[in-house]
Amino acid sequence: MSFNSIEFLIFLPIVFCIYWLINGRNVKAQNVFLLVTSYFFYGWWDWRYLSLIVFSSVVDFFVGIGLGRTSSTTKRKLLLLASITVNIGFLGFFKYFNFFSESFNEAFTFFGEPVSDPILLNIILPIGISFYTFQTLSYSIDTYRRKIQPTKNIVAFLLFVSFFPQLVAGPIERATNLLPQFHNQRIFRYNQASDGMRQILWGLFKKIVIADNCAIYANDIFSNYDDYSGSTLLLGAVFFAFQIYGDFSGYSDIAIGTARLFGFKLMRNFSFPYFSRDIAEFWRRWHISLSTWFRDYVYIPLGGSRGCTWLKIRNIFIIFMVSGFWHGANWTFIVWGTLNALYFLPIMLLGKNRVHTNSVAEGAYLPSFRELMQMVITFFFTIIAWVFFRSETVEKALSYILQIFSASLLTQPEVFPKNLIFLILTFLSVEWVQRNKQHALQFENESLPQIARWSIYYTIILVMLLMGGDQQQFIYFQF
Repeated sequence: MSFNSIEFLIFLPIVFCIYWLINGRNVKAQNVFLLVTSYFFYGWWDWRYLSLIVFSSVVDFFVGIGLGRTSSTTKRKLLLLASITVNIGFLGFFKYFNFFSESFNEAFTFFGEPVSDPILLNIILPIGISFYTFQTLSYSIDTYRRKIQPTKNIVAFLLFVSFFPQLVAGPIERATNLLPQFHNQRIFRYNQASDGMRQILWGLFKKIVIADNCAIYANDIFSNYDDYSGSTLLLGAVFFAFQIYGDFSGYSDIAIGTARLFGFKLMRNFSFPYFSRDIAEFWRRWHISLSTWFRDYVYIPLGGSRGCTWLKIRNIFIIFMVSGFWHGANWTFIVWGTLNALYFLPIMLLGKNRVHTNSVAEGAYLPSFRELMQMVITFFFTIIAWVFFRSETVEKALSYILQIFSASLLTQPEVFPKNLIFLILTFLSVEWVQRNKQHALQFENESLPQIARWSIYYTIILVMLLMGGDQQQFIYFQF
């Protein structure tokens, strides 16, 4: 079930009403109801894969119980290994089996020993597996590290893994944040719910108006890049940058807002990343739940920024390449990750990766000329990397980029949708004004008059109805 579907429009208010009709003191009943609805939500896509998420959850629940009962270092390591093996095993089989099989065959072909036919499996990637696998793994690792006590409430744990607002595409929650909320009594708060509704509305606007309209032009330009000038290809890369941002951050806004309707607080996943002044700041603002996951469970255990220069360089490349590979079983994602590592490396080696921790244009309405140039340069390098993310093969991505930097870059684009460009600029303006808020429609203490706020809401709804693009599946559903 997708957030931008009629089914979800019917599903959400029904679940909301029944949930709050259940006595708020009966946390167990609310949890059971949410668990059933979460499995229904996931099973709407393909009920057969429910067994996968249930099995993975049950394994990690009992791994946590075992970790809490034993102090033996050997047994604790074996239990953690069991959790990692099951979760990474499922993820590797469904997501990467065919990739490794084809790469293995290509490697032997390169060395003159071709394999007749690679073994390829006709399997469907279970939706959301990359997200819930990392979420449940973080629980096992944190329990192993004794950062949290294992829960003995299996319903709460199953719900922690499968909570429907963030099940399919995150944010990737930590047990330290989300799991305790399933043990606590939830009280309906109007201000919290209304802010959640505003965040849902803004997320839908990002998806339906920005992402889906950008997708029309980005798909055409990337599919027919040989027929277009460099200026058009550059514009196509810009459209894809806003497509993926509107698509993924829109999903996160809807997920976070939906969770607030039920009294839960999810972690922030995007913080206006295209206002970043360098690539280090960009990665503190983009897909925050994944970036911090890799930082805490991969980068820091490897040594982080400690040690000699060589170890620092090694760790940076590992973290970005693994992040790229997490996104998909294609060399394009690995190159995308490697390219971001190359962007990040000089900043880290010069010790400037924590320079921009304050808000851009802090205390001012407009950025300084220096900040503006920094944002433009960072955005330019980001969209060049996005070309690899979007392309089907590395060869096509390189051809696309080479054609951007041809003499035709200085010509007038063959494709120049004025209405869409106006929408993007308006969208950026709103986010710029609200850049210090959690989301673009957050109005603290009812700072705007009621008539102004409702005028904004109805305008957004009208724009979605009149200017929404062709309905597209959320991009991150494929990961």
